[in-house]
Amino acid sequence: MAIDTSDFKNGMAILLDGEVFTIVEFQHVKPGKGGAFVRTRLKKVKTGQTIEKTFRAGERVEPVFIERVKKQFLYRQGDELVLMDLDTYEQEPVEASKIGEGAKYLKEDMELTVLEANGEVLGYEVPTFVELEVVQTDPGYRGDTVSGGSTKPATLETGAVIQVPFHINEGDVVKVDTRTDTYLERVKK
Repeated sequence: MAIDTSDFKNGMAILLDGEVFTIVEFQHVKPGKGGAFVRTRLKKVKTGQTIEKTFRAGERVEPVFIERVKKQFLYRQGDELVLMDLDTYEQEPVEASKIGEGAKYLKEDMELTVLEANGEVLGYEVPTFVELEVVQTDPGYRGDTVSGGSTKPATLETGAVIQVPFHINEGDVVKVDTRTDTYLERVKK
């Protein structure tokens, strides 16, 4: 059941050269001379690589239905992370490298999303924001303020290391953006 370029929508998944891509943005172009075409920016679901591709107007492509399955992180086992399907309670080990950089923010009982198409795992999405306790950092000193602009390294309970302001101390719980490894705010002391 192929669709044509007039059915394109942002976020739609399509099959192109055996790979699954999502449409980041598209633009219909009707030049004064010649046929109309559709200029697109596509993101490869497996790797996150972005490409630009031009389609002729009316060109047909194969749509892909991406299923988002919630799984729960149970524990680390060497270089593997053990995930549990929340519907069937089946446990499966997954290499941490397949989950990507976000794996360093996973703590026990945290949920993540598995992207699947046609029974094949395309990728993993960790939560965008996580709240984790600081387990090691240099102590803050009197006079260190929120607006200081200076930062220091802090090790979180999962082992991830991020930069935090000087007023953050061991035992504080901080909110982190997992996409950019950025400290956002202190949640509680």
